[in-house]
Amino acid sequence: MNKIALIGKKIGMTREFLKTGQSVPVTVLKMEKGRVVQIISDEKRGYNAIQIGFGSIKSSKLTKSMKGYFAKKNTEPKKVLKEFRVKNIEDYKEGNELGLEIFNETKFVDVRSKTIGKGFAGAMKRHNFSGLRASHGVSISHRSHGSTGQRQDPGKVFKNKKMAGHMGDKSRTIQNIEIIKSDINNNLLYLKGSIPGSKNTQILVKKAVKNISRLTISEKIEKFEKLKKIPEKKKK
Repeated sequence: MNKIALIGKKIGMTREFLKTGQSVPVTVLKMEKGRVVQIISDEKRGYNAIQIGFGSIKSSKLTKSMKGYFAKKNTEPKKVLKEFRVKNIEDYKEGNELGLEIFNETKFVDVRSKTIGKGFAGAMKRHNFSGLRASHGVSISHRSHGSTGQRQDPGKVFKNKKMAGHMGDKSRTIQNIEIIKSDINNNLLYLKGSIPGSKNTQILVKKAVKNISRLTISEKIEKFEKLKKIPEKKKK
């Protein structure tokens, strides 16, 4: 199974009009071509994998060891290095480029990116708490989160207790996002709906892990058009 992912940049959102007149909201990603930097064999490390480099970086920003690594591999410095396990390493060679064509027969993808940071947020905003009463007996603490600890035993606040704190700025994976269309010439990928992160966020896109049986929008339209034609034939 192909588990290779690509890294892209979130450009923003727009909409696509289908031939039925339907408007579909889409997120546009500018995808980067990945280059195979290293092939990892089972004899060396106990598993088969390929290391792919994405993006470019100035050699002045690299450490000495990384400069030597890229010089040894005879490739230009890469900003991000990712390792992906594969069944057959014979299918890949060092220096090969991988682009949007790996998603040619893919209908659904999984997307991983960082959510928008919201800074320090209270319990009502961060965890959807209802807050305290807004009437008798409550003074100044309407939006507080209430009791957090127990009694003398254990006499502490447990870890992961839902309290006020830093909200957002976390890696999140959204599964089963439909590919509306892909523009290979401009390296653009149009995905249905929204994706976590702000503009220019780095997005990791890979083939959906789950087996999805549901139809895509274009398949639904085709099915609907076929059903329309059936009664016309019966009339004749």
